[in-house]
Amino acid sequence: MLFSYTKKCRHTIICTALTFSVLIGGFLGNSITARATLEELEAAADAHKLLPVQSNEIDNWPIGPAISAESAILMDADTGVILYAKDIHKKSYPASTTKLLTCLIAMERGNLDDMVPFSHEAVFTVPVGGSNMGMDEGESITLEEALYGILVASANEVANAVGEYVSGSIEDFIADMNERAAQLGCTDSHFMNTNGLHDDNHYTSAYDLALISSRFFQNEMLCKIGNTPRYHFEATATQPDDFYKNNKHRLINGEIPYEGIVGGKTGYTDDARQTLVTCAERNGMKLVCVVLNEEKPRQFTDTVELFDYGFNNFQVMNISENEDKYQIESSGFLQTGNDIFGSSKPILSIDSDSYVIIPNTISFDDLDSVIDYNVSSENRIAQIRYSYHDSYVGCAYLDLASNNASSYDFDTNIETTDISVEKTEPDPSKTNTIFVNVKKVLIGILVFAGVTILLFILRAFIMNGQNARRRRNKIKRKQIRRERTRSNFDDFDF
Repeated sequence: MLFSYTKKCRHTIICTALTFSVLIGGFLGNSITARATLEELEAAADAHKLLPVQSNEIDNWPIGPAISAESAILMDADTGVILYAKDIHKKSYPASTTKLLTCLIAMERGNLDDMVPFSHEAVFTVPVGGSNMGMDEGESITLEEALYGILVASANEVANAVGEYVSGSIEDFIADMNERAAQLGCTDSHFMNTNGLHDDNHYTSAYDLALISSRFFQNEMLCKIGNTPRYHFEATATQPDDFYKNNKHRLINGEIPYEGIVGGKTGYTDDARQTLVTCAERNGMKLVCVVLNEEKPRQFTDTVELFDYGFNNFQVMNISENEDKYQIESSGFLQTGNDIFGSSKPILSIDSDSYVIIPNTISFDDLDSVIDYNVSSENRIAQIRYSYHDSYVGCAYLDLASNNASSYDFDTNIETTDISVEKTEPDPSKTNTIFVNVKKVLIGILVFAGVTILLFILRAFIMNGQNARRRRNKIKRKQIRRERTRSNFDDFDF
């Protein structure tokens, strides 16, 4: 059979017919108004290009492109370093990019093999003409399939069903969304639904959406699902239809090839206009790009331009390999560990995985740094934050060496407040214990003993030489006296 007429197809045809009839009616009755509106949108997009880009105001920072998005951000997903900023705290409608938060919470709290049922509310509280995949009340799919339905098909009813599965009701899930956003550091956001359908009180900002997306793209499974160009939904006992859904993200489905794409999500409503979140990874950087309030297809071309700007103008630099101001070098004795024969470690060290992201035109020595001792981790003493002209570029931690259990137990409890990278006078009231590197001490003792023995040998040689000279001189003097005595006897004639 070349074509299977399922309810999914029927649902799509009905939605398409309704949408087409509305468009035709609007075109016939308001063609002049529609043209004027399109012209206004194009004019607004052109005006957005003239809006200031805050990152361009940083001295000696690479000049970023002028794009037609009203607000946009390019952020490193792992460090939170902002490479490009254009009105990043402006409150905007996110449309379907909301679903990134929905899927993040579902992945954090759900089980991919669990079944997600579709209630009457989940299916019938979304508009007929909106994004959907034709699920009916009473059906169910696995959570993994549901995530594909949300991220590939952008299905609104599936987002509702996932919310009910996670929190028991859509209302409770929305509360969880706002709570999770606050935990991620979002301050410009308020969510009113699971899917991004328009609500005047449903908004976010480019910065907040980048924070949410950064956490989203740290999850390997979400990256896999969010980077899927086409997904096959197979018929099951609880969902009787077999169908495919295509991803409309052009950097994911191959319409606009781009190296290093990790995933992303599209969004659109009449009020939000085009919104887009994309993640790409190259040169040791995993960059998240968010553009809000765009016009098609500029959301894709602007995203490519921003990625090119980031990957071509910035570099990753490991902190521990370049920092010498806060490093405590191993002096041989100031070490800690549980191996008395030399496997000990320095007491403090900068964690080796941290890095800064800086323009190609500057060096590590150009950065400013501040140290903060208000850290809660047991083995971390302080955080070092780096900036360039007051713009954050990365951070690292001063780590306290941790010891493994051993048969010989020493007291190595060191209070974090007692350790500083600044030079201070020792406090005799402190009784903290550090390990001595016994191997190096023994080597030092052997060297000292060797030098001492050598000195004794040299001294013995010198003294023997002096005694030999004295004996030779004494013998010579005796010979001289004998010769004189013989000479005196020779004067007499016996």
